[in-house]
Amino acid sequence: MQRKIIAFVLAGGSGTRLLPLTKGRAKPAISIGGKYRIIDFVLSNLINSGIHSIYVLVQFQSQSLLRHLRQGWQFANILSDQFIIPVPAQKDSPDGSWYRGTADAVYQNLNLIDNVSDQLVAIFGGDHIYRMDVGQMVGFHEMERADVTVAALPVEERLAADFGVIEAAEDGRIMGFHEKRIDAPRMSSQPHRVFASMGNYLFSASTLLEALRSDSERTGSTHDFGRDILPVLLKTNPVYSYDFRANCVPGEAPGSCSYWKDVGTLQAYYDAQMDLCSPLPALNLYNPQWPIRTASYADPCAKFTFDNEGRAGQVIGSLVSGGCIVAGGSVRNSVVGRNVRISSGALIEDSVVLDNCVVGRNARIRRAILDEGVTVAEEVSVGHDDHEDRQLHHVTERGIVVVAQSSDTN
Repeated sequence: MQRKIIAFVLAGGSGTRLLPLTKGRAKPAISIGGKYRIIDFVLSNLINSGIHSIYVLVQFQSQSLLRHLRQGWQFANILSDQFIIPVPAQKDSPDGSWYRGTADAVYQNLNLIDNVSDQLVAIFGGDHIYRMDVGQMVGFHEMERADVTVAALPVEERLAADFGVIEAAEDGRIMGFHEKRIDAPRMSSQPHRVFASMGNYLFSASTLLEALRSDSERTGSTHDFGRDILPVLLKTNPVYSYDFRANCVPGEAPGSCSYWKDVGTLQAYYDAQMDLCSPLPALNLYNPQWPIRTASYADPCAKFTFDNEGRAGQVIGSLVSGGCIVAGGSVRNSVVGRNVRISSGALIEDSVVLDNCVVGRNARIRRAILDEGVTVAEEVSVGHDDHEDRQLHHVTERGIVVVAQSSDTN
């Protein structure tokens, strides 16, 4: 990549569909895979791709995210002469409001773009799980002489209302953009799928500035990239789609890199965690050529030991993070965060246990998400009695029990 690239990571969404996990933290700060946070994936993709000038735009419940960025990214000495800087909402709109949409979030920070004439601007979401060599997308953008490039991939047609849907010509040029419409056009080659925007954009800086300034003055605009900016630009500018399926990071076999998960709901979040437990997960966290970076904590190693009766702690098909102690309990097909204590006779199956939880003797947990700091008392069951679970906790449509911080089970 020859041209200078500056990146904006949009990390300010309220994440209401992930409640109660987002009650006290930003969505990008939620744990994934035990030791990581959701935002670590986009930041790692950018850093691994050689893009080191990154602004993270934060807004809702930002303290949790700011704390993680301080611990994991600003003082980790992984960048010698460039930066990752969190940027709180500036309230720099004419009416002094918070960010009014994705486009407005960037518009309020246009002063951070210092060289409009010869610069690319990457605008990426901060709440998706995937690996991507952004350099390959940049190469496509420059080869097509595009003003805007949108990363996209096919998804099931039932999800059309959740995404911006692209109509693209064979060469990738976007002919139409339909924001979150269930009746959006299907792909001609795959009639039961739609070509969905991933919310990752490349702009020439001059095109971006002109589009954002025009949008800020447009009556009735929602100031959103998918709903407002792109439909206007594709009428006058070369706007292209980049097929994410063509992207493969170093160290992986071709065709094995197209995993992407929008963890915008509790079910999608749970499914992404369970994906990591499979014997050969589609998202490879063990590729040394494409590391997923995160905060470094002074945690001791995880420990699987005997209880007082001589029963051994057992962990099968699971991810267990630093500082955990499994003393005579069992963990199966689950993701366990940092500094979790699992006591004698406890059984955890098909579950996500976040940091600093305590699971008491003979407790049983199945198909559940335990929020950070939750204590499950001795002999208590979670995920075994649907009626009781729905009285005490939040339960998703597909029966995943979410135990919030304020609802310890005693």
